[in-house]
Amino acid sequence: MLDQVMETELAPLSLLEKAARVLGAFEGPQPRLSLTEVVRRSGIPRSSAHRILDQLVRLRWLDREGRDYRMGMRMLELGALASHHNRLRRAALPLLHALHERTGQLVHLSVLDGAEVVCLERIGGSEATTVPSRVGGRMPAYSTAAGKAILAFGDPGAVEHVLAQGLRPRTARTLTRPNALRAELAAVRERGVAHDREESFRGICCVAAPLRGAGRAVAAVSVSSCRGERELARLGPAVLACARAVWRELYGPGRAGRASAARPQDPRPAVSEQEMDNMMGWLRFSEWM
Repeated sequence: MLDQVMETELAPLSLLEKAARVLGAFEGPQPRLSLTEVVRRSGIPRSSAHRILDQLVRLRWLDREGRDYRMGMRMLELGALASHHNRLRRAALPLLHALHERTGQLVHLSVLDGAEVVCLERIGGSEATTVPSRVGGRMPAYSTAAGKAILAFGDPGAVEHVLAQGLRPRTARTLTRPNALRAELAAVRERGVAHDREESFRGICCVAAPLRGAGRAVAAVSVSSCRGERELARLGPAVLACARAVWRELYGPGRAGRASAARPQDPRPAVSEQEMDNMMGWLRFSEWM
């Protein structure tokens, strides 16, 4: 046992672990660090630290000003996005539980990331074990109700990005033709909710509603069921009501339109100084990756 512990302690650090230590050096009140300070705080050899810092600058994780380094825009962008997602999840969680209690079905909260939707929250029901989803899991946006709900009320460029990635069939019912997907998104805009008719998994249907005010969708609430397409019409109003309630919880009554008008391209909330301080604790790179 002691030999194993000693072997672990003496094992060389991986590149990811070294990068984590370099980024961890920037925790604290000092916004800029020199190479010498990074070496002292991280314990990484000078040559390796310099090489990693240069790579992080090229990737926009860090910025360089003269001989000093500071957090880059990529880190701030992802930190702000994480802060927004955490705020979104906190606001939505009680309402998602209420929706689960009302429907007895599996409830998801999802956001769009590129051509995929990412599950932020999953509230299980009696049929939860039959739906192979998980928090942090990803699914193609074109085959899911949540993805279609966000795409229908989102940036048109996001639809083109999804189409450029290709529409691969997941089941016999997956929409694989661009014109069919565009027509489906137009129907979603008319209905206000999106449907997944066994397009992701055989035997599983889903209905989703976008989280939005007068502008673009920032997320979607969905309910999955193994009881067939007839359930979609019954579940739709409850899902839509839940999505609207989450939006009101986030932005308050009467603020949705102003928030969308003020920031139509980026509905994410601003990050306060306190949130930025907390962000660095969250961004422990080894845990985050």
